[in-house]
Amino acid sequence: MIKTYKFKLYHAKRNKKLHRQINAAGLTYNHCIALHKRYYRLYGVSLKKVRLQKHLTKLKKLPKFSYLKEFGSQAVQNVTERIEFGYQKFFRKENKRPPKFRKVRKTKSFTLKQTGWKLDEAHHTIVINGQKYRYHKSRQIDGIIKTVTIKRDSLGDIYVFFACQVDQESVIPRLGKSIGFDFGFKNRILVAPTPEDDVDMPRFFKQNQHKLKKMQKKVSKKLLANTDHFVKKGKGLAPVYKRPLQECKNIQKCFKEQARLHKKIANQREAYHWKLAHLLCEKYALICLESLNMQWMQKGYGQKVNEYGFASFGNILAYVASRYGTTLIKVDKWFPSSQLCSDCGFQNKAVKDVRIRAWECPNCHTYHDRDRNAARNILKEGLRIFEAS
Repeated sequence: MIKTYKFKLYHAKRNKKLHRQINAAGLTYNHCIALHKRYYRLYGVSLKKVRLQKHLTKLKKLPKFSYLKEFGSQAVQNVTERIEFGYQKFFRKENKRPPKFRKVRKTKSFTLKQTGWKLDEAHHTIVINGQKYRYHKSRQIDGIIKTVTIKRDSLGDIYVFFACQVDQESVIPRLGKSIGFDFGFKNRILVAPTPEDDVDMPRFFKQNQHKLKKMQKKVSKKLLANTDHFVKKGKGLAPVYKRPLQECKNIQKCFKEQARLHKKIANQREAYHWKLAHLLCEKYALICLESLNMQWMQKGYGQKVNEYGFASFGNILAYVASRYGTTLIKVDKWFPSSQLCSDCGFQNKAVKDVRIRAWECPNCHTYHDRDRNAARNILKEGLRIFEAS
């Protein structure tokens, strides 16, 4: 079992070296993407990872590509592995498009494996590529460290992630109540078979939307004051600035304020997800959910899907359930939970239209709320899957 520990590095001037190394990882990534595209254009086949790594080893000797020595040979190999993984997902049609170029300043991380780092837990320090850094130690690291990832966020803070192999604890499945949930979009995040078991979730983005609007107006005014003229770009117009935005300290300060607020919203959402997952796993021994097509849901309910974070909540709930001994069953997304009558089992295909929020069964004349009826059917199907297993 792989368990990841996350720690924040102390703010220090020496962190500039890590920022340079992350930027070097971005330059390496873009160069590898260019090589992939050029190789395919010339030979009509994709470039293999091993061949690319051998080529990069030769490039290190050239002064032009000195940045390849900046962040370690294993980190360079990891960049090629990430690109290979992206192309494999594209060929399997899991991604719509192949890996593409990224802005270097938006590069987030690089990963080290066996070499390039040395940890001293007693003094809360880690040596990365020959430079010592201190980190905020919030808990003990257990298991064997397999990889170390250095990552920066939009605020410029740097975090270190330790992926550790730990022995999986055998947790005995427990007995207790069963529940089925359907994801809702109006006032409830999880709709249960009975109203008293419904679960609500605060809309943290909406609560902070007024602050965000004020910040965006402030940024717009500063950008407009820095604009010299507009040029045609595609179907619209693009501004030409008097000074580069990186040199405008006030504008960069506003960008950081926005990023800080977005980070606060994300932290609030994640904290609520963990709290809710523990609450549900303490209360129920069997939880049945529907596996959802998140890409399709984002087309119709984009803002709410992103705000509620259904996918991340599902991952957190699966982890917490494994610790409590709670059984989590995911019903197939093609199961017609909304169309089936929970009383007689009649399938009403007219309910396929998501605009129908309530309907009457033509067979037994039972009146159903769409989401609550779906929750009952998900619970029945989940119990059937559990008994079959």
